[in-house]
Formats: sequence, structure tokens, C-alpha cells
Amino acid sequence: MRVGLAAFPCRNGDTAFNLESVESAMRAARGRADVVCFGEAFLQGFDSLSWDHAADLGIAVSRRSKEFAALRRMTKEYVTAIVIGYIERDGEDIFSSCAVISRGRVVSNYRRISKGWKEYSITGEHYREGDAARPFRLGGVDMTVALCGDMWDAPEAFRTDGLLIWPVYVCFTPEEWNSSELGEYAKQAALAADTALMINPIDADNGCRGGAFVLRRGRVAAAIPFDEEQILIYDTDERRTG
Repeated sequence: MRVGLAAFPCRNGDTAFNLESVESAMRAARGRADVVCFGEAFLQGFDSLSWDHAADLGIAVSRRSKEFAALRRMTKEYVTAIVIGYIERDGEDIFSSCAVISRGRVVSNYRRISKGWKEYSITGEHYREGDAARPFRLGGVDMTVALCGDMWDAPEAFRTDGLLIWPVYVCFTPEEWNSSELGEYAKQAALAADTALMINPIDADNGCRGGAFVLRRGRVAAAIPFDEEQILIYDTDERRTG
């Protein structure tokens, strides 16, 4: 299986733009990847919520929404699965989630278990976390999703002999990444899996510089440049990147 890690642009509160960005990545990955992965909360943008519950219910989306209909359509049209972080609405409750969509069907829906995605000092009971990792199998490969702070708060919950998919939203400068942070993230990922694929979106207005990385046994095995709209391809059969 060929896994594409899409460091593509997203905007806070601009779901239409973000869907266009997803489709642009899907076009670019056609024939090169069997699944394309995007960053944390990519669908709406990480800072799209206001922490006013009534307003945020209009930003969060359910798996029955028109936005998910668009994502399901893309997986069929491009014959490529999608892994995408999003703000989920389930009734009155709001989660930071990550959906896996293949052949027009949601095959897994993980809800972040760590609470660092929200302003938890002011948010109420309707801003919720999940309770467990949700391993799944795609294209014959065992995979587990963790979202950003999960791997810092509870790495033991994501231990797997399979592939760890790690969508993040992190606003380090390239200098900070290269001087220490990237090494720390690689070491943290190694607490859960031999191989982890980390994806960071590009959000230029808010200092999120993108980047995608193959992390293997505590080291950076492959990466793409920061600030560049690119897709890093990882081949699970041959453990190649390109």
C-alpha cells in the first residue's frame, strides 16, 4: 500500500476552501497513492471554533453532512482513500476526530482522547473526548490513528505492530523543528510504533508551516520541505518514500 502524506493548505472556518485543497491533493496523488492523509482538524481548520457552543455547532459536522458526502464522492472518483482530521458534531456534542473513508464509506472514526484540542477551562460537557484508540485495517495493512497531543498524553494507548498515522497541527518554525522538536516528536512516536507517519497542514496566516515525515524507531527516515505544498509517499510493502 502506498500512503500519501499531504502537507496542503487549510484555512480556519473555510470548509469550502479546505475541501478544494483536499481535492487538489487527491488529483495530485492519483495513481501514486492508495490513501491520502491530511492534518488534524483539516476540514474546518484547527482554530475554527469560538468556544461558544451554539456557534460551534454550526461549524462542527456530522458524518451525514454534505461535507462528508463530498469526501465520500472523492474516494470513489479518485479510487483513493482519505484520512482526515475534522471537528465532529454528534447531536449536541463536539469532538476533535479523524475519519478514514474508503470507496465511499467511513471505515473508521477516531475521536481524540487527549483534551489539548480545546479551551478546557471554559468549555462545558458538550466538548468531549473519545475513550480509546480505534485500530483499523486498510488495504491489508493494520493502522492506528493518533491526533497530535495524544502521543504526548497517552502514547501507551496507541501501541501497535502496525502503522501509526499521526495528523498534527503544530506551529514551530523550521529552525525549531530542525534544532530539537522533530527529534522529540520522533522519539515520542517510537513509544507507540516502529513506524509513524506524521502530517502537518500549511496554515500560513497562523504560523503552521506544514511538513510531512516518516518516523522510524525514533528517527526521521524521510521528510518534505516546510512551507511547500507536497505529498510524501510511503510504500508499506517496500518501505520506500518518494
